[in-house]
Amino acid sequence: MQSFQQDCVELALQKFRRGEVSRRGLMAGLAALGVAGAMPDAAQAQAAQQLVMVNWGGIANQGFGNFYGKPFTDANPGVTVVQDSTGPSAGRIRSMVESRRVTWDLCDSSATSSYLLGGMNLLNPIDYSVVNRAHVIGPTFALEHGAAPYSFSNVLVYDSSKFAEAPTGWADFWDLRKFPGTRLLRRDAAGALDVAQLSLGKSPENLYPLDIRACLARVREIRRSLVFWNSGSESEQFIRTGEAVMGMLWHTRAKVLEQESNGRFKFIWNQGILQPGIFVSPRGNPGGALVQKLLASMLANAAPQVELLKFLGNGPTNPDAAALVPEEFKKYNPTEPANARVQVAQDGRWWGQNYAQANADYIDMVTG
Repeated sequence: MQSFQQDCVELALQKFRRGEVSRRGLMAGLAALGVAGAMPDAAQAQAAQQLVMVNWGGIANQGFGNFYGKPFTDANPGVTVVQDSTGPSAGRIRSMVESRRVTWDLCDSSATSSYLLGGMNLLNPIDYSVVNRAHVIGPTFALEHGAAPYSFSNVLVYDSSKFAEAPTGWADFWDLRKFPGTRLLRRDAAGALDVAQLSLGKSPENLYPLDIRACLARVREIRRSLVFWNSGSESEQFIRTGEAVMGMLWHTRAKVLEQESNGRFKFIWNQGILQPGIFVSPRGNPGGALVQKLLASMLANAAPQVELLKFLGNGPTNPDAAALVPEEFKKYNPTEPANARVQVAQDGRWWGQNYAQANADYIDMVTG
């Protein structure tokens, strides 16, 4: 199952191949994601202190993060931030910590994993005397064992050529009579069950806890009219080819579809599922407490977050970023105040406690 972070790397490479960004721009964007490449050799990485940031890329190059790493190293002479793009899965983090062979300092993870791993005493708590909670837009972006320098959303995408009127929310997604045609969901319970609950009329402000049984039954209602995606590119393809006329997609893919189709494929922010791009620090990390200062820097610097939005569409999380976003990018920014206001902030704590069983039941249902 492809993660949102891995899909961002794929989008960056597509833009580079189409000539929409230069190689320098590509490297800067990947660096902002924390996927600038594999760690440099020892001769290149000599410094008074080194921090290793880990993400989901696969691109080898010699740069490190212009948007995350550089502001920090500029403010802390003698410190180097290097990149490791081997993929910080929850299983690998757990294995490192339990074997006491931790080589990573800061990992691009998720709210769910931060609760799961944090509850197992495998992560460092965030030191909020160093990391400023005021540098994120809400409580779901600053957790006990992780904090988010970017955001993303699941949104409703539809083919406007197929319907006389536009859908306005997930109840319309389930209305096959008024909006006929095949639907598209991710092959993962997180996100899919949230929108199923919304379609049942539960108020966004009281969405959690989800009624898992009711949500699974709701998806089962339209199972014969559903197809499922595993990767961002696959979700795009289902919509583009007409295999699905309406779907739940990451907002970054929704933007590509809207722009490439000259507005035929549209999306709505209403009832979108707004999620934090959480970074976590494995317990026993070699860089020690300095990682808290790096994370604090990533959250505090609004301008680089806006550059990441402009490059790939990842939403900034610093409240000061909204004023820096150019007008033409506001409609594609998940944390633009007008867009965030109509979305639901996903409850990572609830998902951390319930994901394993809920996802197993979901997969059994959609594959059965």
